[in-house]
Amino acid sequence: MLHHTIKKVTDRIIERSSELRAEYLNQMLEAELSVVHRAKLDCGNLAHGFAACSQHEKDLLAASEKPNLAIVTAYNDMLSAHKPYEHYPQLIRDAALKYGATAQVAGGVPAMCDGITQGQPGMDLSLLSRDVIAFSTVVALSHNMFDGTLCLGICDKIVPGQLIGSLKFAHLPTIFVPGGPMTTGISNDEKAEIRNKFAQGLIGREELLAGESASYHSAGTCTFYGTANSNQMLMEMMGLHLPSSSFVNPGTDLRTALNEEAVRQLIENIKNKRPLYKVIDEKSMVNAIIGLLATGGSTNHTLHLPAIAKAAGIIIDWQDFAELSAVIPSITKVYPNGKADINHFHAAGGMAYVIRTLRDNGLMHDEVNTIVGEGMADYTKEPKLDSVGKIYFTEGAVESLDKNIIRSADEPFNPEGGIKLVQGNLGKAVVKVSAVAPENYVVEAEAVVFDDQADLLAAFKKGELHKDFVAVLRFQGPKAKGMPELHKLTPTLSVLQNFGFKVALVTDGRMSGASGKVPAAIHLSPEAIDGGILPRLQTGDIVRLDCNTGTLECKNYEAIMKREAVPNPQPEKGMGRELFDRVRMLLTSSESGASIF
Repeated sequence: MLHHTIKKVTDRIIERSSELRAEYLNQMLEAELSVVHRAKLDCGNLAHGFAACSQHEKDLLAASEKPNLAIVTAYNDMLSAHKPYEHYPQLIRDAALKYGATAQVAGGVPAMCDGITQGQPGMDLSLLSRDVIAFSTVVALSHNMFDGTLCLGICDKIVPGQLIGSLKFAHLPTIFVPGGPMTTGISNDEKAEIRNKFAQGLIGREELLAGESASYHSAGTCTFYGTANSNQMLMEMMGLHLPSSSFVNPGTDLRTALNEEAVRQLIENIKNKRPLYKVIDEKSMVNAIIGLLATGGSTNHTLHLPAIAKAAGIIIDWQDFAELSAVIPSITKVYPNGKADINHFHAAGGMAYVIRTLRDNGLMHDEVNTIVGEGMADYTKEPKLDSVGKIYFTEGAVESLDKNIIRSADEPFNPEGGIKLVQGNLGKAVVKVSAVAPENYVVEAEAVVFDDQADLLAAFKKGELHKDFVAVLRFQGPKAKGMPELHKLTPTLSVLQNFGFKVALVTDGRMSGASGKVPAAIHLSPEAIDGGILPRLQTGDIVRLDCNTGTLECKNYEAIMKREAVPNPQPEKGMGRELFDRVRMLLTSSESGASIF
């Protein structure tokens, strides 16, 4: 039986979204019935579309009877997670021809890495890149040459952006194709210790770089459970990946077989008319939220999921997250929420076991469509290779193979989910509590107010922060700065917490999928540039963050609101940021996805 809270939240989302969803479905149905693809192109258009193809491919494309698959790729050499995609297009083309179809790279999308831009000017463009990726996906699919879509994307903004764009072409069957994580490097404890030593000035840059390089060491996704791997989890929870395909390492025979299987499955879905708009609905969006909460996934998805949902005509908000979090247990411990990495998680039962235990306990919707059929039973299976290298799916683990990493839903690490909504006179924010010790759930202390993260780091180096305090970092919101990720602050704040001080962070910016042990109220709305108490706050004001009661407030609110607000900072220039000045002012609130759509 489905848990009554899940049903209540889902019914509320359906009711809230009824008008927008109906409009969206009518649009998709019209696109599906209009047969808008190359069969209606003029000869000149079609000749341009297949000019570079082989004669055999031209013959197939001209006949318009065999499927042509669009490849939307985020390949680049710089991102380790996307390096494996370098040779995917040829593999996909070969597999398509094997099954009597064709495939073309429809377009590429930009792919930023928050790990590279962390604390750098380029980080101001990171969240904005999601909507640029959505635009790029739409442009790629706009040529009317295609019968289905394969999205090659993994990391932080890429998968959400590709999905938002694909949902505007959701009359096409669509499958997301992962690349898999790099193999395990040094332990996460070792990595954290190296970073903490560097933050304290105990080791130099050379030792820090050696440690980081031993962690991020090869092609494949980073192995901690940040936004990239949360993306992969979500694609399985939403039925957009092949079952248990997310965390198979690149360069393996199984990975190669899964890539070919994705092509075969897409061709079958085209034949059986299983478009994307029939896969993504209100129930699949609720399943995505449930997966995020159950696994302690990235807080970035409290931005991405509302934006994705809206693209499908569905309206979700943080109250939905909060009510679900109260009943969805936390069942995984993967770094930064534990010592294991994503490879250990996969070996311990992975997504097949997570979905099995949620499903068995009535904690997710089962009556949904996926790319492989109806219901989530297929996603309790995992892929194997037979003696001749052919792929087949068999039942995954029926019990956790390591209860230090994954537990059943009726024996969880915590009876509640990994993300908390906090609100009060400071506004509304989210906290990733899955890695925070319960004794640190409540911090009440003097605020130390900063308008730039560099100032906080400088204050630490001067020894000014060795005390109990709440760091308030403002003017980092979507409109003010593009909402940069502030993960560079994590080692510094962790050091102070390890010294025994009560420390918290409150910001209208983002933290990270790798948010750690310090309680951080992030995505604060309204952001400072939109007014409220945040631009009036001063160092010395008392702030209370209480993750138990879900409150975020400042004492002496009335007196503070009588103050004059500090002026908004001027937009920063350089690194191309000025090109986005007008775009930033169009962004919605954090709760609505911080999106221009």
